[in-house]
Amino acid sequence: MVVGVFGYLRLGVDLFPNVDFPIITVITTLPGAAPEEVESEVTDKIEEAVNTISGIDELRSISSDSRSVVSIQFVLEKNVDVAAEEVRDRVNRILRDLPKDIDAPIVAKIDPQAIPVIALAVSANRPVREITEFADKVLRRRLESVNGVGQVSIIGGQKRQVNIYVDPFKLRAQGISVTDVERALATENLQTPGGTLKMGADEFTLRTMGRVPQVEDLKHIPIVRRANHTVTVQDVAIVEDGAEERTSFAYLDDNPTVLLQLLKQSGTNTVQVVDNILDRLKDLRRELPPDYRVEVVQDTSLFVRASTKAVQEHLIFGALFAAVVVYLFLANSRTTFISALAIPTSIIATFGLIWIKGYTLNMITLLALTLCVGIVVDDAIVVIENIYRRMEEFGEDAFEAARHGTKEIGLAVLAITLSLVATFMPIAFMTGMVGRFMSSFGVTMSFAIMISLLVS
Repeated sequence: MVVGVFGYLRLGVDLFPNVDFPIITVITTLPGAAPEEVESEVTDKIEEAVNTISGIDELRSISSDSRSVVSIQFVLEKNVDVAAEEVRDRVNRILRDLPKDIDAPIVAKIDPQAIPVIALAVSANRPVREITEFADKVLRRRLESVNGVGQVSIIGGQKRQVNIYVDPFKLRAQGISVTDVERALATENLQTPGGTLKMGADEFTLRTMGRVPQVEDLKHIPIVRRANHTVTVQDVAIVEDGAEERTSFAYLDDNPTVLLQLLKQSGTNTVQVVDNILDRLKDLRRELPPDYRVEVVQDTSLFVRASTKAVQEHLIFGALFAAVVVYLFLANSRTTFISALAIPTSIIATFGLIWIKGYTLNMITLLALTLCVGIVVDDAIVVIENIYRRMEEFGEDAFEAARHGTKEIGLAVLAITLSLVATFMPIAFMTGMVGRFMSSFGVTMSFAIMISLLVS
């Protein structure tokens, strides 16, 4: 029970057990390519490369405009981290065979545990672009450092973007193309390392400082040089210090807002991560500008807390009702109390195993504890009733009756307990996705029943 109390104080609370699905995706972008070209130039080559990895259960792919997605599902026994490393190694081997203008392939594992746990709405009486800059540069970086937070994504934001609107008629008049403008912006606005310069014992690092300091300076970048003049960006285009096109919108009370969606890391506890975020949020609110507001608009831990609390209440009431039923049949408060002690003793001791095994208090483990409430008291009832019978019929004192009564039915109680364990333990060895979820159920039930044998 000491170990059980120690473990209970350190147990995490979650909705379901932590289960890893061995599914790896390879996402590759080939700008401007048609689906047929993506299929032949990217998807087929990636499929051919990863097809030799052991343990593949299913291989799927989707080729669309400019995008290839290859999904590799492995057998459940495959370690998802090992599978991801093997896929990444195979993809790296064929990089030189892929088109030169592709973006680097993204190899990622499907992680059902890395889910949004809380959403924060950032609002102020300012333009959306300015709110986005504050949320991205200040709030997001502070929240990403919270223990258990894996990623912070922004919804409804509008980041700063320098837009250059090219006039096709002016381009034709000057005899240049859009490619010339693009090349000029890329070559005339850059900062590159220039190596090192040694002068005696001194060594200097050289850099080419060619990046424009202000947006207005982009207008003066030369595109082509003619005999009598130089064509600059402002001659053929309009330069605007604007914002990117909005692809998502978020509103709070009908007012535009910027939403910060926080995803937890795989294997972390939802309730603990949310508590850490709320603690950090208290500090951030004291540092916010006067007109900024940050509100919690979605909190998945509320459902988790409510669900686990409901099951815990069922556990407590189940134990009380079981004790009442025992009292109705034994008609003795003292023997009822002694028998009912097996319920909290077995349950509390089981918390120690749940902690050692790395489980959490979730719907599955709490369900097991709830179901075994009526089972763990069975052995105690049988033993206490036999001891009570020997005291009444044979006139033995309490010590002798306990020794003889327990010895008399010890083998029968052991047989009852082992038959129950033989019923529930195989659940812990089930295969497939259901087995991943239910393994903690079988282990928890079996351990609680074995503890009840020791108690009885």
